[in-house]
Amino acid sequence: QVQLVESGGGLVQAGDSLRLSCTASGRTFYGYAMGWFRQSPGKEREFVAAIDRSGVGTRYSDSVKDRFTISRDNAKTTVFLQMNSLKSADTAVYYCATGRRLTIVEHTSAVVDYWGQGTQVTVSS
Repeated sequence: QVQLVESGGGLVQAGDSLRLSCTASGRTFYGYAMGWFRQSPGKEREFVAAIDRSGVGTRYSDSVKDRFTISRDNAKTTVFLQMNSLKSADTAVYYCATGRRLTIVEHTSAVVDYWGQGTQVTVSS
C-alpha cells in the first residue's frame, strides 16, 4: 500500500507561483513513477506532469509545459510541483498519483493505483 499526502495549495493571483508537495509512505515509492493530475468543476481529471523513478525523465501536458516543473526527492519520499506564471485556467484540485503502470509515457488516470486526497489551487485574475 502507498499513502499520498499533498500540501501547498492555496489562493494566489495570476502570475504568481506556488509549490505543491506530496509525501508518500510505503516501500514502493522508490520503484514507481509519480504524477500530478488536476480536476476542475465539471471537467474530467487531467494529466499535468509525471516523473520517472530516477527523477531524470519528466513529461508535461501542453497546457503547463514551460511553466510547471516536477521533481522528486527519493530520500524524503516526496514529489514536488513548482508552478510558475499561474493562470486562472490552472484553478483546480491537484492530485498526487502513482502506480505500477504509471510512466512518463503512459500517464492516464486508468494506470493510477493510488491517489492523494487533493489540494485546492485557486488563481484569481
